[in-house]
Amino acid sequence: MSPLSTPPPQKVILFANTDWYLYNFRRSLALALKQQGHDVLLISPPGAYGDKLRALGLRWEPVPMDRRSLNPLREARLLAWLVALFRRERPALVHGFTIKCAVYGSLAARLAGVPARVNAVAGMGYVFTSNDLKARLLRPVVRTLMHAALDGHQARLVLQNPDDVALFERAGFVDRSRIRLIPGSGVDCSRFTARSEARDAKQPLRVLLAARLLWDKGIAEYIAAARQLKAEGRDIRFLLAGDPDPGNPAAVPEADVRGWVDEGVVEWLGHVDDMPALFARTDIVVLPSYREGLPKGLIEAAACALPLVTTDVPGCREVVTDGVDGLRVPVRDAAALARAIARLQDDPALARRLGEAARAKALSQFDERVVLAATLSVYDELLRAPTA
Repeated sequence: MSPLSTPPPQKVILFANTDWYLYNFRRSLALALKQQGHDVLLISPPGAYGDKLRALGLRWEPVPMDRRSLNPLREARLLAWLVALFRRERPALVHGFTIKCAVYGSLAARLAGVPARVNAVAGMGYVFTSNDLKARLLRPVVRTLMHAALDGHQARLVLQNPDDVALFERAGFVDRSRIRLIPGSGVDCSRFTARSEARDAKQPLRVLLAARLLWDKGIAEYIAAARQLKAEGRDIRFLLAGDPDPGNPAAVPEADVRGWVDEGVVEWLGHVDDMPALFARTDIVVLPSYREGLPKGLIEAAACALPLVTTDVPGCREVVTDGVDGLRVPVRDAAALARAIARLQDDPALARRLGEAARAKALSQFDERVVLAATLSVYDELLRAPTA
């Protein structure tokens, strides 16, 4: 019997910092909950994906939240708005994604008397990873808020990789017994499949980086590696898929991207809806990120049996074991990234072997059915537990 199928239907609220995140990463969870008879409400700041969520038959409401705001009055109003919403909706459980939504969602849930709280975060967030003066000044405040929000008998913290588990244990925000390790949001491995035809060796090699256009995704290193390999005369097309994210402090300016396109270094595809089709036209996928929770795009590429090149950092190293199902390079090392791409171009048999191993790993560890079952078991654990 699947988790949550025996208890009577209950209301669950999923709270994220963008509707894009809810649509791309959590719609399978929302649809699974709805299929089991639960009342599901998705909330996020307004955006283009709210209507897409509603078109799936899901209930979505916009939240008056500015992701980058640090204004105390505005943040207090947001917290009050969430408390009012939770008191009106009376959910059994609130699940927040990313640091800000986890902290605010949990605090509001506590104030509103919500019985259970689940928080999913990938790393410590901007305040703890940046050396900006503003970030350093905010750390003591955020540290206090995180402890109050994330810990508690009826709370669980979901982390995506062992490095983050160790990080939060050292920080002391949450009792270890309340941490659950779940590898990402899962990938539909029946939709992301290996292409049937072999690569045409007469065509240029197609290398793809697909991610939000943030500097900490390794965009600068990717461009530098592309310049190096093009200067060597290699027949490679470098593709960049994704849009700038103005709400993130690490956003790459669109002017920079257009400059690289004009230079002839990279082809910018912008936002791509049909990623399986793009992967079917791709030969190598790279993600030279500085840190990840668990990179879904890399797992999708793995499910397509594509050879992967990524960095030896938390999150990425959980997807790729160097020389087994991909290649890992040092972080912020454009020359090493270029050498790894060249190695795969020069050794098609290695590229094929790594790609096949990557798909096998995606099927066994990252299929969305595995992740959904683990997530629902956390819900079941809280909703069945005594609230005293």
